[in-house]
Amino acid sequence: MTEPCLQVDDLHVKYDVGSTGFGRRRWLHAVNGVSLRIEPGETLGLVGESGSGKSTIGLAVLRLIEPFSGRVRLGGADVTGIPRSGVRSLRRRMQMVFQDPYSSLNPSMTIEQLLQEPLQIHTDLSRGDRQAKVAQILEAVGLHAGYAVRYPHEFSGGQRQRVAIARAMIIRPELVVLDEPVSALDVSTQSQILNLLKAIQDQSGSAFLLVAHDLAVVRLMSPRVAVMYLGEIVEEGPSGRVYDNPGHPYSAALISAIPFPDPVRQRASGRLILRGELPSLLDPPSGCRFRTRCPFAMDICAAEAPPRVPIEGGGVAACHLHAHGPRLAGGSVRSLLTARVLS
Repeated sequence: MTEPCLQVDDLHVKYDVGSTGFGRRRWLHAVNGVSLRIEPGETLGLVGESGSGKSTIGLAVLRLIEPFSGRVRLGGADVTGIPRSGVRSLRRRMQMVFQDPYSSLNPSMTIEQLLQEPLQIHTDLSRGDRQAKVAQILEAVGLHAGYAVRYPHEFSGGQRQRVAIARAMIIRPELVVLDEPVSALDVSTQSQILNLLKAIQDQSGSAFLLVAHDLAVVRLMSPRVAVMYLGEIVEEGPSGRVYDNPGHPYSAALISAIPFPDPVRQRASGRLILRGELPSLLDPPSGCRFRTRCPFAMDICAAEAPPRVPIEGGGVAACHLHAHGPRLAGGSVRSLLTARVLS
């Protein structure tokens, strides 16, 4: 087997938010025991509600924030095992495209300066070669090479995001974290940027970790998806299987919220409406973290954390439904949704 581009094992990220009145430290558990794997050239979609920890994982993978525990490996390099001073040497191999192109580009620098900066830091190219690289990458992302003399404020949101993508890809990294790369753009521009990302990935062979809350975007971009809830991955598997036959009630709730243009199909698909609010990461529920909002919760859900169960069609889901109560035997919760709609 080939070595994965990214291997994350039992990653924990938590923040010290002060002490209680009795002198005990309080911790916010943003990411709790996450493990994932991305092969070279593959895109893994990471989806979930706002506050579920998706972006935190991306930042921790790149050591832009420090993990509390766990291990991150990029190819053969132990990202979490090297001292902070040595992380810079790995920056050439891993990059990030941030959500907001209006704040991720330095307004005082020209596009040429922005794109030359990673080349100056990570390569020994001459000035002429750097300029040629800048012209080449601008053309590759659909911008005229002459735009290099302009400033970010002279571009639209979609053009700025193209510049941000060019900056991340100009040194041909092995891994790129895409943190909601199209959420700040209008729908027509989103399609252009997504097609651009797919074309660049085909040419570069880079692996993508796509962080998003838009399930349609993830299904288009990612052959494999991981669903997060309250700092944990509750389901992972091939996108087609997860979307068509979700193995976890939370995945089913997210997917059932996607509107269909056909009202008949919308009614027949079943709808799982979550109750209550997202619990606090300062005091997450015992056992299964989703149990306080799950319509199928059982006594065991409060007592024990659910195991990761293989699902027919590929992947795993962390849910007691596959072993207790309505026995799904590794199947889908869609049958439970249908029963609720017909009852």
